[in-house]
Amino acid sequence: MTTMTEASVREFKMPDVGEGLTEAEILKWYVQPGDTVTDGQVVCEVETAKAAVELPIPYDGVVRELRFPEGTTVDVGMSIIAVDVSGGSAPAAAAPEPAPAVEEEPEEPKSQGSGRQPVLVGYGVATSSTKRRPRKSAEIPAQESAPVSAAVQAELNGHGTIPEAAPAPSAPVSAPATAADRPRPLAKPPVRKLAKDLGVDLASVVPSGPDGIITREDVHAAAAAPAQAPARPTAPQPTPATAQVSTAPVTTAAAAPAASYDAGRETRIPVKGVRKATAQAMVGSAFTAPHVTEFVTVDVTRTMKLVEELKGDKDMQGLRVNPLLLIAKALLVAIKRNPDVNASWDEANQEIVRKHYVNLGIAAATPRGLIVPNIKDAHDKTLPQLAEALGELVATAREGRTSPAAMQGGTVTITNVGVFGVDTGTPILNPGESAILAVGAIKLQPWVHKGKVKPRQVTTLALSFDHRLVDGELGSKVLADVAAVLEQPKRLITWG
Repeated sequence: MTTMTEASVREFKMPDVGEGLTEAEILKWYVQPGDTVTDGQVVCEVETAKAAVELPIPYDGVVRELRFPEGTTVDVGMSIIAVDVSGGSAPAAAAPEPAPAVEEEPEEPKSQGSGRQPVLVGYGVATSSTKRRPRKSAEIPAQESAPVSAAVQAELNGHGTIPEAAPAPSAPVSAPATAADRPRPLAKPPVRKLAKDLGVDLASVVPSGPDGIITREDVHAAAAAPAQAPARPTAPQPTPATAQVSTAPVTTAAAAPAASYDAGRETRIPVKGVRKATAQAMVGSAFTAPHVTEFVTVDVTRTMKLVEELKGDKDMQGLRVNPLLLIAKALLVAIKRNPDVNASWDEANQEIVRKHYVNLGIAAATPRGLIVPNIKDAHDKTLPQLAEALGELVATAREGRTSPAAMQGGTVTITNVGVFGVDTGTPILNPGESAILAVGAIKLQPWVHKGKVKPRQVTTLALSFDHRLVDGELGSKVLADVAAVLEQPKRLITWG
């Protein structure tokens, strides 16, 4: 039997398949222990907060172990599969084991200069000796978490319960906890940068995000607080007896909802992946950007006739031609006439960033949740090119193969709620954007046309915008221009 050395085993780590993502769920394994793999072979499919992605292995060898089973959410940088690259045989298949409670946090790779080195799909990121914070584990030794109070430890544990305390050390501990002993505050890199720029110590910030994560609002609140405001006190190191007493109420409270849960009358669906990211993004958008929504009802009869004519045009053969295509073109024309609406708000630098390009987002409902891929440089595309891009975007989204890159960098979005028979709505801004257009159902309605009441194709448009950088006048002009183009589509020529 061939003996494998640790040096011959390569650990394939969860890569950052989209800029800024921190975790991904393993949807499906395509290999098992004992299988032979080659460089570039897809070994698994994972779902990030943005899309489902297939991961290729970057070397040849034999699968030794799968570190996590299907359905597990894994942090970026953690090993997910071990491969023996020595050419020896692998042991018999074994069930994947849970990951260790504390894993190493990947260090952001750097190039020879000062820039950030790109992270390649399937190759992961370099690691360092820096330790990652304890997270969602019931096996953290008590001596490691002793400086933290019982309530905070329960928050870090993520399950509402506190790990059983280990026996107290033989030597008495009288020195207070140092900064190195305290757990690292939970915050994403942009929030850490904001705290650094504002001179806020994250250890003194009270988190309000899910799982105890510090949000941008928490940092701003801490920066606005009086300077003499005390930081969060750290409880003294408890003995096993005090730890047992303090954990009892927390455990009881956490178990109460589970005890009242009736599986026959309720269904609980874990919020993760795309749905989790969407929920967090919408909450952040709703409570960060001051939304204003305006409405207009418009006669789109001429636009509907133009759609039918374009379907028979030889230059549009084989392309997806529908009202959404002309609505998208109308919005692009309105942005060209009112370029200030195509901008974003830079909170850190207190600047308005006007974009000289339009990455047009199209909200798409998929089985995994709502996603908003965008058409890059939509402002430069002809009508046939825009139709082709829309068709590809919709088809890819329905298949669940939208890449993370396709959902980054959007500047303005369209959401078509009319496909569900809805007249209109008040859409929430896609984070980082200043405007979103909602399109309602197009219905045959009585309408005054040329002095007479006639049946006409009518729809209602709603434009939500960020009132920090788009005032009422600008928002009204954009919405009015979109309506004017849809009412008289010849303006696509005269205005475009």
